[in-house]
Amino acid sequence: MKNKFYKYIEELQDTITAKLEAIDGVATFKQDLWKRPEGGGGRTRVIEHGAVFEKGGVNISAVHGELPESMQKYFGVKDANFFACGLSLVLHPKNPMVPTVHANWRYFEMYDKEGNIVDQWFGGGQDLTPYYLFDEDATHFHTVCKTACDTHNLEFYPKYKARCDEYFWNTHRNEARGIGGLFFDYCKATDELSLQDWYSFVTEVGNSFLKSYVPIVEKRKDLVYNKDQKDWQEIRRGRYVEFNLVHDKGTLFGLKTNGRIESILMSLPPHVQWVYDHNPEPESPEDKLLQVLKEPKEWIL
Repeated sequence: MKNKFYKYIEELQDTITAKLEAIDGVATFKQDLWKRPEGGGGRTRVIEHGAVFEKGGVNISAVHGELPESMQKYFGVKDANFFACGLSLVLHPKNPMVPTVHANWRYFEMYDKEGNIVDQWFGGGQDLTPYYLFDEDATHFHTVCKTACDTHNLEFYPKYKARCDEYFWNTHRNEARGIGGLFFDYCKATDELSLQDWYSFVTEVGNSFLKSYVPIVEKRKDLVYNKDQKDWQEIRRGRYVEFNLVHDKGTLFGLKTNGRIESILMSLPPHVQWVYDHNPEPESPEDKLLQVLKEPKEWIL
């Protein structure tokens, strides 16, 4: 399964980066192949200073070795080894009318000291972080997510949408990072669902990513904006940074497993502001976004 899934994310990375380069029209992805001293490595692709994308990364990795002590405590195991592979992407567009997007699809195996698999699971999801809220964009993104889920199980979308709203929550700000999407983890084989079933589901979601995001980019990328709107985008990006460094499990896992810092922090935007006690005008477009972020919304009625 690990070889099968890694081959899939290799091909998906090629598909996504080619499409994004075509949309940008100016910048291309810089590729960086790297190796992890403890085992494994990855293929990082970063785009910067584009006509559409200010910064973005579409990375794949496959790492293995001894599970660090801190993670052994987390999983409640001893003397365990692990294998983890996945594709992770974050795109920070230049135009504040275009939302930031994040996605990740991953597979994990854990072994005993004899090398036997003792646990294995899939995880992942995708979520949207707008700076200016267009309801039709949010509905489109969630509709594509729901369609991918419904192909496999009608309970998946409401369940994983709710988990996404719960996970991407900046507790110290008491607000959501964005308008959500899907989040699923520890998807293991059961009597009802085999590991192959989970593979089919995760790849269905991965294959739907471009359909969920590209139409939004194409609709908003040429809209006119001013400096105040750009400032608002950078203030909201600060909240994005706060979540990733304080709460995000993927970031923390990478840091605790001696992950590659450049790849881990690829998700951070290039220009960010923290303005003291900043509050937008009531009933302004900026305030409209904040009101939605205070309480998760159902985008598909």
